[in-house]
Amino acid sequence: MIQLMHMNADQLKEKQKEMMARSLPKQKPIKGVKQILIVASGKGGVGKSTTSVNLAVALKNIEPNKSVGLLDADVFGPSIPLMMNLHEAPTLNKDNLMEPLVNYGVKCMSMGFLIDKKSSVVWRGLMVMSALDRMIRQVSWDPLDYLIIDTPPGTGDTHLSLIQNIPVAGSILVTTPQKAAVDVTRRGASMFHKVNVPIVGIVSNMTNVICPNCNTKVPLAKDMTNNLAKELGTKILCKIPLEESIMDCCDNGKPIVLSAPNSETAKSYKELARAVSTFLKNRLIHSD
Repeated sequence: MIQLMHMNADQLKEKQKEMMARSLPKQKPIKGVKQILIVASGKGGVGKSTTSVNLAVALKNIEPNKSVGLLDADVFGPSIPLMMNLHEAPTLNKDNLMEPLVNYGVKCMSMGFLIDKKSSVVWRGLMVMSALDRMIRQVSWDPLDYLIIDTPPGTGDTHLSLIQNIPVAGSILVTTPQKAAVDVTRRGASMFHKVNVPIVGIVSNMTNVICPNCNTKVPLAKDMTNNLAKELGTKILCKIPLEESIMDCCDNGKPIVLSAPNSETAKSYKELARAVSTFLKNRLIHSD
């Protein structure tokens, strides 16, 4: 303790990283899954699930020969069943593994497939972690090139459990441009830095509205995401407008990259998918 008190800020950060790494359990790959990407934010309601869904579907479309999966890690508020229009219960294969449900070419798993849609999950931490482990280890993902994990708000048990137990290639931070959301996202980013998970970049959601008459982009707030990206040493991957069609597509279970492929929003998600694809391919090359 006395030694820690005499350290400067940089030394203290390095010591914290060392202690964190020492306490981590050994990561175990998911059978048949090549690369894992986490979509996260400290803040709720910023569009993580919408981003995850459209990213997964866009990845599948720009790389049709690759297999893509989507894991809904939000045990308490699963959104993937609605957004991907999947409502059946998964079946078990001969190895007693759950078969992921598939739509738009993407393999999906969510707690929403395992409970009644009107029921709430009232569990403590250990039960949540057990359910998450089941959706990771007891699902027939194999083969899978990319697994996108949609995470709940915050920096709690779910995120740490994922990072400590499976090899995560990188994370995408989703935020909206106003200060309240950016400040919380900054705190979320610090978690990934502490556990040495690369931040691929930032998705700035609900950044503006597009005038239906002249197509002018009207900012909704002072955009603070550029400063955040500079501070974190990362980049803005895309800026998503606020459009009624996005909400309609989410409610109807057909992602906007498919239902309105030529829209500004769809083009932004495709831009995001290309950036993620490039990152993951470079990551794979450097790991070989």
